[in-house]
Amino acid sequence: MAKGGKGRKRLNKKQIIDKLQDFFLENPEKQYSFKEIFRALRLDTHPAKMLAVDVMEEMAWDDFLVRKGESAYQLNQNGQVQEGTFQRKANGKNTIVPDDGAAPIFVAERNSMFALTGDKVQFTIMARRKNHIREAMVTKILQRAKDTFVGKLRVERDFAFLVSDGNIFVNDVIIPKRKLKGGKTNDKAVVKITQWPSKENKSMIGEVVDVLGETGDNDVEMNSILAQYGLPYKYPKAVEDAANKIDPTITEQDYKEREDFRDVTTFTIDPHDAKDFDDALSIRELSKGLWEVGVHIADVSHYVTEGSIIDKEAVKRATSIYLVDRTIPMLPERLCNFICSLRPDEEKLTYSVIFDMNEEGEVLRWRLHHCVIKSNRRFCYEEVQKILEDNGVVDGTGQPAPPPAKGKTYQGEYATELIMLDRIAKKLRAARFKHGSVKFDREELRFDIDEKGKPTRCYFKIAKDANKLVEEFMLLANRTVAESVGKVAKGKKPKTLPYRIHDQPDPTKLETLRQFVVKFGYKVKTDGTKGAITKSLNTLLDECAGKKEQKVIETVALRAMMKAKYSIHNIGHYGLAFEYYTHFTSPIRRYPDTMVHRLLTRYQAGGRSANKEHYEELCEHSSDMEQIAQNAERDSIKYKMVEFMSDKIGNTYDAHISGLTSYGIYCEIDENHCEGMVSLRDLKDDYYDFDERNYCLIGRRHHNRYQLGDPIRVQVAKANLEKKQLDFGIADE
Repeated sequence: MAKGGKGRKRLNKKQIIDKLQDFFLENPEKQYSFKEIFRALRLDTHPAKMLAVDVMEEMAWDDFLVRKGESAYQLNQNGQVQEGTFQRKANGKNTIVPDDGAAPIFVAERNSMFALTGDKVQFTIMARRKNHIREAMVTKILQRAKDTFVGKLRVERDFAFLVSDGNIFVNDVIIPKRKLKGGKTNDKAVVKITQWPSKENKSMIGEVVDVLGETGDNDVEMNSILAQYGLPYKYPKAVEDAANKIDPTITEQDYKEREDFRDVTTFTIDPHDAKDFDDALSIRELSKGLWEVGVHIADVSHYVTEGSIIDKEAVKRATSIYLVDRTIPMLPERLCNFICSLRPDEEKLTYSVIFDMNEEGEVLRWRLHHCVIKSNRRFCYEEVQKILEDNGVVDGTGQPAPPPAKGKTYQGEYATELIMLDRIAKKLRAARFKHGSVKFDREELRFDIDEKGKPTRCYFKIAKDANKLVEEFMLLANRTVAESVGKVAKGKKPKTLPYRIHDQPDPTKLETLRQFVVKFGYKVKTDGTKGAITKSLNTLLDECAGKKEQKVIETVALRAMMKAKYSIHNIGHYGLAFEYYTHFTSPIRRYPDTMVHRLLTRYQAGGRSANKEHYEELCEHSSDMEQIAQNAERDSIKYKMVEFMSDKIGNTYDAHISGLTSYGIYCEIDENHCEGMVSLRDLKDDYYDFDERNYCLIGRRHHNRYQLGDPIRVQVAKANLEKKQLDFGIADE
């Protein structure tokens, strides 16, 4: 009889089926990786492990198990009838994402009940045919995601139609001519659905609620993006009127109740085109080697009272939105750019965290106070960067400015103060990485825009030392105030506070990263302590820095990371390696920061803990709105990218493969960072299979390989502004 490891008999298939069934039925709530399953069932030979993997695959096919990522499974506890979120695809490959987080399930168009992306639906798992994928049928639409849509009007003799952006409808929306609101053919419009499709009538009927203007106009296109996501593109007059009535005068009572920082050196450091300055830094020397650093934040909650008309609008918006050529503010302009904005040479009210620090970046004491400040100078990042570099700072090295030559002083306006802040920030940054913070320095795509909104240049903006200086003090303030509420004595309950939380990386995606980087000769840990995994990730990011594979490894590593969000249930912030973290420093542009200001003020006055359910609802809403705003921002970037390339059809460029799917190759042009796609149908030389695990396409006959990160020469084939899509072809060598 053949023996397994350690003298045990080799298990047959039936025995492994029984073991696996018992194991998953005993642990129905938990998902397990292959490693955990092998260990628990003591499968320590290669044949036993491979047989177990095959059995689990069959169990998933029979819906006994649910597959979780590439190498993990969980007991399927769902019946045939479930609920989920519908995702409509232009290519007809619709899916439902079940509420339990299981893998998306395919829905044929005939079984969709005309559901649209985001709709909450009830569905039934259909009986599986042999050698076919799982399919579902929508049985009920529980809740429509939205009832207004954006598109282009087509006005004909008897009726008008809305041709949707992105072709999200099976049939166009019919609009009675009396409901056009003056819209003409080729106008972009916002249309509200008044009648949804049914078995009897497959068409949708709607009415125009707003005509945005002619297709192709820059303002119209940007407003269309906002309207498409249900985001506001104009400010309600009643809210603006309320803001105009606010008295900005600082009263004698305000001065009495606040700490006075008007005579302390203070400045703001922001992008060159910023108008809403919501944070300022002050610095003064207390004694040799001891400095007082103030992080002063605009006191929005002093002017915006809870439940007011301005507050209700801010709650609804939850965040400012930054499209390529404009900002759609959370607060009315009078508040965000004037009354609350910490403009130079104007007295302003702030909520401030004041630190007593030594030059090693250690906080010896700190206090939280409402203050009055008067900023001495408005700096932009480039000005601060120049002052640092003029005094010997080499960007990116992490080294502060050297001491000035004997008998000399640092050169530049407020140079001594800026250099000291930079020195302390670099100590804070080094300590943060030492304690496990992940080193992701992401580049941002930016455009230079002319007066008509047309992009004239496309480039990446990289955070330099001046940006990092501000970032470190904002992180310190956010962490400190979060700890002041969240960190309590054993046995005591912390008071309610919205935290900015970030969960640990997805284990299966980490395993995918490990397998991927091995090909480049790198290693990364996928199990062990949080600190060990982060240290390993940082080592990987350091080792690949400056190499041709850097971008691709960073991309795959980033995909393993979870999304940060807001919650009153604190689990810490993995990416920053902070046990407690919140958002306190940007109340002009983020509603959670305003919530935090109000609660800190309440708790400082001895108030009771706030209602948990209410604040968790606000946190969930803020997280959702943040994601929607990011999607709109991405769409505006895509639009400008296509617009920038629209007069370059036929041009060829050096590029690299930035993404791969089963339907095409995404390529990013090296010169200007514009991204387009080479469709798989345009690769005529072979039939290509998509290897998802190894991020590559492989030709069946000639074994030609397209790998993520590979250099490639592309030709611009088409620039479709309506679809925000760039089509490339592979250039002839």
